Amino acid sequence: MSGRWRTWVLVGLGAATVIAAIYFPYLRRRVKTTAKIEQPSEEQARRELTTPPTASGADPLVKARMFWASPEDETALAAVNLDLALSPEPVPRAKQVLNTLLAGPVDSDLRTLPADAALLAFYLLPDGTAIADFSEALATSTPSGIQSEQLAVDSIARTLEANVPQVRRLKILIHGQEVETLAGHLDLTQMFVVNTKGTQPGPLLGGTLPKATSASTGPAAGSAAGKGAQR
Repeated sequence: MSGRWRTWVLVGLGAATVIAAIYFPYLRRRVKTTAKIEQPSEEQARRELTTPPTASGADPLVKARMFWASPEDETALAAVNLDLALSPEPVPRAKQVLNTLLAGPVDSDLRTLPADAALLAFYLLPDGTAIADFSEALATSTPSGIQSEQLAVDSIARTLEANVPQVRRLKILIHGQEVETLAGHLDLTQMFVVNTKGTQPGPLLGGTLPKATSASTGPAAGSAAGKGAQR
């Protein structure tokens, strides 16, 4: 190879290297941006898979009562009436109202559950014991403190009581596992009383609502997927 051709080859290789050095960072940014757009997060994917539609043409439109924080007293709950298409069957109905509760009120300051939390599964045993399995965000994003943790559980229990009378007790799991506390304070190894009568709740009470109290430990949480459980 002559000296002139060798020079041209070296110049061409140098130019290609410079172009690649300039273009590669741009290409890498484009790939990352595309990946973020096309690939939903694990939490988003789980939400899409586990969240049933809140409205269905086959379900009747009924008055539902959701319990979020009171605008007058942040330590108490207040009922909000909504027109929702709810299934007459207790398990899908419970999923519908809990997902509506997770979606939050119009005023996000009155939210009782983290915006990034998701309901993963819901089981109902023949004795009225409900097992609600939430994503890890319920535990990691709920503000730590007995008041905020109690308010979160109370909003779940009161919403179930008002809309799914078949539920009598509630067990809360985090990502399929029993955890000791919600965010460091409220005991989640216990069962919470939802509806002691097992019948349609009476009229809405004004003022501060009673807190979800613990019940004697019922069937083990792990038995939720076992014989007799609905899901």
